[in-house]
Amino acid sequence: MCPPLSVRFSVLLPVPLLFVLLSVLLIPQTARAQQGPLDKSDPKGITVEEIIKRFAAKEKQFKEARDQYTYRQDVKVMTLDGDTPDGMYQEVFDVTFDDKGRKIKNVVFAPQTTLRRIQMTQEDFDDIENRLPFVLTSDEIGEYDVLYVGQQKQDELNTYVFDIAPKQMVGKKRYFQGRIWVDDHDFQIVETYGTTVPEKRKKKGDENLFPKFTTWREQIDGQYWFPTYTRAEDTLKFSLGDIKIREIIKYTNYKRFGAKSRITYEGKEVQKTEPTPGEQKPPEPPKPQ
Repeated sequence: MCPPLSVRFSVLLPVPLLFVLLSVLLIPQTARAQQGPLDKSDPKGITVEEIIKRFAAKEKQFKEARDQYTYRQDVKVMTLDGDTPDGMYQEVFDVTFDDKGRKIKNVVFAPQTTLRRIQMTQEDFDDIENRLPFVLTSDEIGEYDVLYVGQQKQDELNTYVFDIAPKQMVGKKRYFQGRIWVDDHDFQIVETYGTTVPEKRKKKGDENLFPKFTTWREQIDGQYWFPTYTRAEDTLKFSLGDIKIREIIKYTNYKRFGAKSRITYEGKEVQKTEPTPGEQKPPEPPKPQ
């Protein structure tokens, strides 16, 4: 977010400083799942390196699977006067597929924004769609420093806890910086807490700042952990004054995509369901002798 009519640029922090800042960043400011005490001992029966390798591979599988689901995303961004909203941006959209199987976004509700003290930027919209539901796959993990913190109970789950920060920030690419909790059974991220980086400052009044957020996941279809709720409540310290904001993002109605078509065989019409990408195709009908 930035004050209206601002100009922005990125500030790159050295990696050691990023990890120093994590101790401040990771103090939670939102309600969270019931957490047990943090056990800083080494994992038993498995190495930290193997945990990282396994969850990164599982996250890649999850990302590919999520790309085959439709869902609804409800976004609310508010500025607060104390605890009372005094401006709001809202958008509800469905992520679906067109008749060629390409993913599309259909906006179903988008009232006129009443935000006056901040302006939503392209980075905000991109973060909401792509980084708040954070995924760390084997293709991307090489871009991050991953530090094992310990083990912690999350409700009924036993989790491994890691702090992560980008090794370097390249061009206009955006990254996540914070803490993740990885289920010790499914080796998937079940909770994320942190912020998106880099923040951008140029001069007084020309800033683009981003709140700390928490994203929770739930298991969908008994296999993968999908993001279902994101909440941020933070005070952004602009040079022209502090602005308290709240974000609430809900992800609902996950459904696996499949398209139906009709085929004919030996003059007869046969009903056939096209498999979702990645699924095994049914056997071809036998050829006439």
